[in-house]
Amino acid sequence: MSRPVPQTPRLGVCYYPEHWPREWWQDDARRMREMGLSQVRIGEFAWSRIEPASGQFDWTWLDDAIEILYGAGLSVVLCTPTATPPKWLVDAMPDMLALDAEGRPRRFGSRRHYCFSHQGYRLESQRITRAIAERYGQHPAVIAWQTDNEYGCHATTLSWSTSALYEFRRWLARRYADIRALNDAWGNVFWSMEYRSFEQVDLPALTVTEANPAHLLDFRRFASAQVASFNEEQCSILRTLSPGRDITHNFMGFVTDFDHHAVAADLDVAAWDSYPLGFLEQFWFSEEEKLRYARQGHPDIAAFHHDLYRGVGRGRWWVMEQQPGPVNWARFNPAPLPGMVRLWSLEAIAHGAEVVSYFRWRQAPFAQEQMHAGLLRPDRQDDVAANEVRDVAADIAALGLVNTARSPSAPSSRVALVFDYAAQWVTEIQPQGAGFSALRVAFDWYSAVRRLGFDVDIVPPTADLAGYSLILVPCLPVVEDVLRQRLSAVTVPVLIGARTGSKTPEFKIPGLLPPGLLQHLLPIRVARVESLREGLKEVGEGFEVRLWFEHIETNVPAEWSLRDGRGVLFRHRNLRYLAGLLDDAGLQRLMTLIAIEAGLPVRSLPEGVRLRRLGNLQFAFNYNSDPVSIHHILPPSAGCLLGSAELSPAGVTVWRMRDS
Repeated sequence: MSRPVPQTPRLGVCYYPEHWPREWWQDDARRMREMGLSQVRIGEFAWSRIEPASGQFDWTWLDDAIEILYGAGLSVVLCTPTATPPKWLVDAMPDMLALDAEGRPRRFGSRRHYCFSHQGYRLESQRITRAIAERYGQHPAVIAWQTDNEYGCHATTLSWSTSALYEFRRWLARRYADIRALNDAWGNVFWSMEYRSFEQVDLPALTVTEANPAHLLDFRRFASAQVASFNEEQCSILRTLSPGRDITHNFMGFVTDFDHHAVAADLDVAAWDSYPLGFLEQFWFSEEEKLRYARQGHPDIAAFHHDLYRGVGRGRWWVMEQQPGPVNWARFNPAPLPGMVRLWSLEAIAHGAEVVSYFRWRQAPFAQEQMHAGLLRPDRQDDVAANEVRDVAADIAALGLVNTARSPSAPSSRVALVFDYAAQWVTEIQPQGAGFSALRVAFDWYSAVRRLGFDVDIVPPTADLAGYSLILVPCLPVVEDVLRQRLSAVTVPVLIGARTGSKTPEFKIPGLLPPGLLQHLLPIRVARVESLREGLKEVGEGFEVRLWFEHIETNVPAEWSLRDGRGVLFRHRNLRYLAGLLDDAGLQRLMTLIAIEAGLPVRSLPEGVRLRRLGNLQFAFNYNSDPVSIHHILPPSAGCLLGSAELSPAGVTVWRMRDS
């Protein structure tokens, strides 16, 4: 699936010609080019216009739209429209709808109203994909394809339908072969839950109290595999009928319902949809952070996902949807601080993005997303972000990224952070302490390292760890032998977080107790765990343990201890184990300690300022609503290519490093 990497970062936009009068299209295309855009995504929600009735296709409007865009010098990312099956199809096979855990259908009237396990819908998905690829697969305007749209959005990965039940039983039969093996793996002797055949297994919902966690974990694995196989079916058709084009999918922020690495195995490029303000409002951030960064987004939200999806895409990734203004779907939807759209765009490019594409071209005056801003207002006038996009295009030129001999290389990071989607499934299934989340622990560790000025690679547990100066494993309940081998082969500092190695793949406590396989590398045992409610904390010298604390048995002396003498941080050779969740100050202190030990150049960054390096270019980003000085960060002889040592609110400064 190797494809030539584009030579320059591109700017794009999401466009819906079917939403607008035909006589506007030419003017839209012209204005896109004048704004500095070169790529347009179309078609992801257009099934009802492409095929108004079963087998009756109307290609005329789409033919015209593609020709107009192409004639204006714009390339096209064409989408399969399977995220929005039309009403006639739902009426023809009503059981294609997913069911929620209560058994209620996810009805027609919005989007993503299908079950990944329904074989009839899968055939329809393949049919419409094949029809579109046959018509446009060789069109010179079409440079890439997007499969479906935002898998998992609106909690649509899991379905409790009859189709899902049938396919889940088949999946279990393939995985275990014998029902006795399943009973043993799940521990079904507990509560008399034993089965006599795979046909007796139900989906894990509506049980009196919590379902068997091993049952739940296998259901999550199954559902993830269904997403991956659904995606693979479309990719196979597109590769056959439209060879030489990139295939991507637009993943989402903080969505972990399926394994993105498994889906991306069939893609050329990973893309994600970046909405920093909405994510800040919707997720776990404190009230103080939500107020401080209300118009900017937390300084690490976008960067975390850039680094995550660079790993998912094996080095190639895009931003398919960049927030250009207020969105419509969060609890509160403020407007970005002036300059933030430019900052978000340049930050993506600094992380190695090949494309930054804005959602959307023009704000829709109708339907569910009419409160979502675009680059243009509904009256066709420029919205605020339009000029910021023009600025980004000028910045790319000023930085010499246009017409370069090769594409900007992905940043070279010296810190690896290991994250696994299944880790989040385990902590969702059995949090043990309200609010415990493997994803949040990973984000907090990432943020602590970024505050020190480091670039980070977010990698799966199977990744090659050679060449990194520091390795972080924040929370990985199920540790496979491949990671143990990777860790045993490195000599650099390694920090391993609480709950790592705490479960077997069958969701059991390891026979030798946690951290399971890692006891071969770390001579410690977790004898007991406890979760601490809000306000209950354990205190050490210069740190506090909150939410989660583990009691350790070991002959290894503790490097950090609580005031009562119980150990919290243990070191054996180059590996450390952190037996709890630290407060922010304690975590920052620990990351500074091990970074210095790793020989990394720790920087003292002002609050809200972040750095990122791309080749020999160093970027600084100000997420504050006030100016910030970075005189102490700039090398003495550095001349700024963009900005200055006085970072304005939402400001970006770029200088050339002399060591490369």
